[in-house]
Amino acid sequence: MPLDLQALPKVLLHEHLDGGLRPKTIIELARAAGYEGLPTDRPKELAAWFHRGANRGSLPLYLEGFKHTIAVMQTRAALERVAFEFIEDMHADGVVYAEARFAPCFHREQGLTDEAIVGAVLDGLRRGEEKCGVKWGLILCAMRDRTDSLEAAELAVNFRDRGVVGFDLAGEEAGHPPKKHAEAFAAIQRANFFSTLHAGEAFGVASIWQALQFCGAHRLGHATRLSDDMTIVGGKIVKLGTLAQYVLDRRIPLEMCLSSNVHTGSVPSLREHPFKLYFDRGFRVTLNTDDRLMSDTSMTKEFAIAVEEFDLTVDDLEKITLNSIKGAFIHFDERLRLIYDVIKPGYARARRKK
Repeated sequence: MPLDLQALPKVLLHEHLDGGLRPKTIIELARAAGYEGLPTDRPKELAAWFHRGANRGSLPLYLEGFKHTIAVMQTRAALERVAFEFIEDMHADGVVYAEARFAPCFHREQGLTDEAIVGAVLDGLRRGEEKCGVKWGLILCAMRDRTDSLEAAELAVNFRDRGVVGFDLAGEEAGHPPKKHAEAFAAIQRANFFSTLHAGEAFGVASIWQALQFCGAHRLGHATRLSDDMTIVGGKIVKLGTLAQYVLDRRIPLEMCLSSNVHTGSVPSLREHPFKLYFDRGFRVTLNTDDRLMSDTSMTKEFAIAVEEFDLTVDDLEKITLNSIKGAFIHFDERLRLIYDVIKPGYARARRKK
C-alpha cells in the first residue's frame, strides 16, 4: 500500500498568511470591499494567474501578487476569515501544528490599529482551533525596507500571552541587511522572546551571518545560500565553513521551502536544491510551504516533492517533522505533548498501514 502523505502528521513553521488565501475567498472579499484590481473573478483562473506571476525566478517578481491579497485584508472581518480558513486548510492537509506569519503594517489602509489587526487574526486562529483542533502560533513580521521594525518587535512582545509566539524580518534581502534592524532584535532578546529571520534566500552568506550574530535569530528562513559556506564534491558536503559549522553545532532550524525557492530563483531547480545535502549532513532542516497560493502548494505536496526528488522514506519524514516541532516557538511541554501524543503515534500508524 502506498504511503498516504496527507494522513501523516505535519508541522508547518514558515507560511505567510497573505500568501495562502483561497482564490474564492479573495474574490468574495474583493467584492465586499469594492476592490476592482483582480485580473479575473473565476477562482481557478485566479489561482493560475497567481502561480504564473510567482513562478518567474525572482523574489521581487514573486512578491508582486501580494498587492492583491493584502488589498482584500483590510478589515477585521476579512483578517479573521483568512486566519480561520488557514486553520481549516491546515487540518485538511494533516498539519497538527502551524505557525502563520504576517506584517501588520500592510493592513492599516482602512484605519485599523495594529492592536485591532493582530487581534482579528488571533480571533480567527482561535476559532479555527476550536473547530479543527489544530494548534498554532502567530509570528509578526517587520519589513526590511521600512524603519519601524522596533515598533513591530514591541508589538509582538506585547501579544506574547495572547498567541503571538515570535518575530520575523521579511521582504527583499538585497540592499536591506539584517544589521539595520539590530535594535528590534535586541528588544526581542531582552524580552526572552523568539525570533526567526529570512536570510540566505536571495542574498549570500553575509545575510545569514548578520541574522545570527547581529540579530540573534533562533531560526533561519530559507538559508539556501548557506551552501556557499560549504565545500561540496560529488553531491556531498566534504567541508563546512565556520558559519555553516556554527549553524550545525547550534542546531539552528532551517525553514526550507522547496517549491517557492525554485519560483523565486533562490535555487535553479528542485534537483539543485541543497535541502538533501543539509539533511544528510545532519542540519536541522524543516519542510514548509512559504506561500501556498503563490506556489500552488501544500505540506502534502512539499512532502511528495521531497519523496520524489530526494528519495525520502517515512522515517526521514518523521525526522523532519520532529525537527520542526523541536524548533517550534511554543513551550517545551506543548512540544513534548505533540511529539509523544500526536506525531510519533501518527507515524507509527503509517508504518503499520504501509
